[in-house]
Amino acid sequence: MIKSLIQQELPDALVEVQGDDGAHFEALVISATFTGLSPVKQHQRVYAALGESMREEIHALSLRTLTPEQAEQIRHSARH
Repeated sequence: MIKSLIQQELPDALVEVQGDDGAHFEALVISATFTGLSPVKQHQRVYAALGESMREEIHALSLRTLTPEQAEQIRHSARH
């Protein structure tokens, strides 16, 4: 549900969601849409995509947002 809601709003996004108990989740969202936006603005885009679910079904969300360039830098650093 979380993944599909985010992808509807950010169709280019790579979204990974984890959560074992159905109420507490961790999400990684990588999207070119985030380029030039502050981390706060990036998170606001994701929260807007989730809408009412943030108040009703999702009790806690640990969110990490990255641009594709930032994700590549992290992958590159991890290899070296």
